[in-house]
Amino acid sequence: MIVCNRCRGPAVYLSRGDGVHLCGAHLMEQVEAKTAGMLASYTLAGDERIAVALSGGKDSTVLLWLLNLLLGERAADRLVAITVDEGIRGYRDETLAAARNLTARLGIRHIIVSFHDLFGADLDSLLNGNQERACSVCGVYRRQALQQAAVEAGAGVLATGHCLDDEAQSVLMNYLRGDLTRIAGTLPEGTGYIPRIKPLGRVSEREVVVYGMVAGLLSPLPECPYTAHALRAEVRRALGVLEYRFPGTMLRIVEGEADLKRMVSGMIPPSTLSKCNRCGATCSGTLCQRCKIEGLLDRRGNVQ
Repeated sequence: MIVCNRCRGPAVYLSRGDGVHLCGAHLMEQVEAKTAGMLASYTLAGDERIAVALSGGKDSTVLLWLLNLLLGERAADRLVAITVDEGIRGYRDETLAAARNLTARLGIRHIIVSFHDLFGADLDSLLNGNQERACSVCGVYRRQALQQAAVEAGAGVLATGHCLDDEAQSVLMNYLRGDLTRIAGTLPEGTGYIPRIKPLGRVSEREVVVYGMVAGLLSPLPECPYTAHALRAEVRRALGVLEYRFPGTMLRIVEGEADLKRMVSGMIPPSTLSKCNRCGATCSGTLCQRCKIEGLLDRRGNVQ
């Protein structure tokens, strides 16, 4: 039997970077400490309300559980969970049920918003044969839905379940797209969006999964049917191989990007803000992302 290096109990997790085996209790302790450290790195007011993007999947489920644990008696007053129903047939119903069950269990206020109610059509209808654009379309509309719901709920920040793997994938995707604005961290400020925080940003996906299993939080759920079309899926596979062969790759990518942003801070001016020529929303170009998406899908006039 493989034992925990800290207490000699049965091990459930191996940290390949340093060869340390951990039992369930010590793995949970490690994840909770990392999350607490990330949460402390953000400047939050003592009574600031935190909106949590809760999809019902593993990452957001563990995130809400951890925030509820870390905030203790203040959790019910400071947390509000927001779930976006994109209207994906054969997928969203089960994750919605999981999100409802978790918030009821924790006593956390739960808001559900839908693409259909906000934009006049669900994701399946919006795509209309353009499945290869699913993640781009969904990302733009989900961000708008989450921001709107978070603002209406009186939240000061929006917490998302992005873990270390997600962060490393995003860094590499920015390089692959040549997105200097995101690489250098010069996105314009003052757009009316409340800031995002990522308390799981230094917790690996493996840690999230094992934590969720040990805590009894996870149950089998379907995967989004559009995932196969995403660039992120390819990047995820490539980084998974690199992380296995060279443990610590993902952390070095994320920390390297943070160092780069500090080095170029002030050297590259942020993008200037303007108004979208079509809808009047604040953006950094002539069209906002939503209007660009609608133009690509040729759905002008169909989405309100």
